[in-house]
Amino acid sequence: MSHEVRAEVGREKLIFNTGYLAKQADGAVAVSYGDLVVFASAVVSREVREGQDFFPLTVDYREKFYAAGKIPGGFIKRESRPSDKEVLTSRLTDRPIRPLFPADFLNEVQIIIYVLSADQKNQHDILSINAASAALSISGIPFHGPVGAVRVGRVKGEWIANPTFAESAESDIDVVVAGTKTAVTMIEGSSRNISEADMIAAVEFAHRHIRGICEAQEELARLVGKKPIDYTPYVPDATLKEEIRKRYLSDIDGLSKFKIKHEREDAKNEIMDRAKKELAESFPETVGQASGIIDEMDGEFVRARILERGERADSRGLNNIRPIDIMVGILPRAHGSAVFTRGETQSLGITTLGSVDDVQRMDDIEGEGEKHFMLHYHFPPFSVGETGRHGGVGRREIGHGILAERALRYVIPDEDTFPYTIRQVSEILESNGSSSMASVCSASLSLFNAGVPLRAAVAGIAMGLVMENGKYAILSDIIGLEDHLGDMDFKVAGTETGITAFQMDIKIEGITPEIMKAALEQAREGRLHILGIMKQILPQPEKQLSPYAPKMKTIHINPEKIGAVIGPGGKVIRQIIEESGAEVSVEDDGSVTLTGPTQESVERAEEFIKGLTEEVEVDKIYEGTVRRLFEFGAMVEIMPGKEGLIHISKLDTKRVNKVEDVVKIGDRVKVRVIKVDDRGRIDLSRKDAL
Repeated sequence: MSHEVRAEVGREKLIFNTGYLAKQADGAVAVSYGDLVVFASAVVSREVREGQDFFPLTVDYREKFYAAGKIPGGFIKRESRPSDKEVLTSRLTDRPIRPLFPADFLNEVQIIIYVLSADQKNQHDILSINAASAALSISGIPFHGPVGAVRVGRVKGEWIANPTFAESAESDIDVVVAGTKTAVTMIEGSSRNISEADMIAAVEFAHRHIRGICEAQEELARLVGKKPIDYTPYVPDATLKEEIRKRYLSDIDGLSKFKIKHEREDAKNEIMDRAKKELAESFPETVGQASGIIDEMDGEFVRARILERGERADSRGLNNIRPIDIMVGILPRAHGSAVFTRGETQSLGITTLGSVDDVQRMDDIEGEGEKHFMLHYHFPPFSVGETGRHGGVGRREIGHGILAERALRYVIPDEDTFPYTIRQVSEILESNGSSSMASVCSASLSLFNAGVPLRAAVAGIAMGLVMENGKYAILSDIIGLEDHLGDMDFKVAGTETGITAFQMDIKIEGITPEIMKAALEQAREGRLHILGIMKQILPQPEKQLSPYAPKMKTIHINPEKIGAVIGPGGKVIRQIIEESGAEVSVEDDGSVTLTGPTQESVERAEEFIKGLTEEVEVDKIYEGTVRRLFEFGAMVEIMPGKEGLIHISKLDTKRVNKVEDVVKIGDRVKVRVIKVDDRGRIDLSRKDAL
């Protein structure tokens, strides 16, 4: 039987439908918003693999080109590996639903999401979260949802729920908020330097709509009426836990004396290895749980010290930032570079400037587009002192890179001001918390070092939370252990005057607006502290670009002259490129971008193009090159492609018997234009320019 429910969100109805498509899945829902349709399925395995002690959840979001009436490009003509956008939407969908599964549930769950119809107007990722939650809610899979999600924009001071693509382009905030009926559980987005108060207002606006979306999903679940599945709860061995507590509790408590990451990890691993060896005979079937039990006990100690004494694992105060060290311009051949080190987290930022031909071209179901600024994040295994797979880019790297890219997007100059394509890379060389926010800092410094005229410097900070029984502590600049054992990871990036990017994930069922306000204010204080240190090292962008950076200039010509620049079959533009050594890019509006290895090559190309497109002015003095000699005068090229004749009588102020007595081929001479006839022939005078 088919069922349908609706919720009012913004200007459209959010419609959930189930019972017709994919009936063999445990849960399957099609969600529509306008002409946008997204399908999600949820399936659970009935058994847990032997020895498994974690919850395997997979979320796979895919955009089908047929949804937009398009055929994929390339030779294969079918969708292949997921794009960065698909990976990011998979992560965006995973994050708000993962914390809502029971802790004792370890059966594998797979959620597959397809965009079936794309209207080129409404944005898909919001429907992905709502569809996944609805599929879980009707599936019988244990899930403490539902979850609703809303995108928030603001145009001309008015808040908009689920803005269109066009509205988001005009909006000063683009934030996705997800949560349950009672609390917000995830925030992700960017903004154009908004205040902390505006951020809170956006979240509160979103949650009003989220409640209605959750109520619609609850109604759908009641209509479907599927019974919860039976599963065997994962129960740690209580006897083993008690034995570990008896034998090793003081050793676990003693981990607090280790303040350096690898020393603490080595000490904890030694306790785990010893416990497994000493307890293997008594607990042959469950001794594998020892590591998890010890980790849990360690977490209890860490959290208790924070809440009761305000004492963190590395001895800092709750709002203290780790020591910061900065070096800039360390790579001689890079166009810009900087190393930003905060505690045991270190990012090497490298800036590369390219021409307009270096833009990243994109073609997906939203249409074609270009990116003139991109940030790529790399996280090799050595950064955490481990071996592992190296090569290729994982979901985490794509997610961290786009977060840092969003943080900087607001301050990147527009193409008219700075017509370069900019590629920023963050190489994570050490990691112990907040490597994405360290990437924001290293990138801002590297861009300054490269001479990119940013609107302002940007810094980022990761905030944490420990909360129990109504008591809480907010932590600034969290380390990896605090991220692992804490209840919140809240990343905030921005300038001295506002926020440019944010990402919040909550592991508990939500936090109050008061806690969020306090966290944002503490993050602002930390961000200003970091920006102050960055300013001491490099207060503003360098005045000159690197000598190894390409030289670039944009000029404008009459669009009617584009054909003259390109020439038949591209003959003229190829000649310009060959003779000047500069690349030439011509747009339909008459914008011409020149990129060359030297300033001279750019100027030569500019001179050539101006000669082709500018009209010769009577009485204006030009400096030209003698190209041919005749008995009656000399032909001089005053601009590329434009030549005029100096009659022998106009060569000098005194009588000239032979042209060769005054000028030779190749000479540079100043001439005045004395006439341009109706056939475009140019008469020049050297004596009138002397």
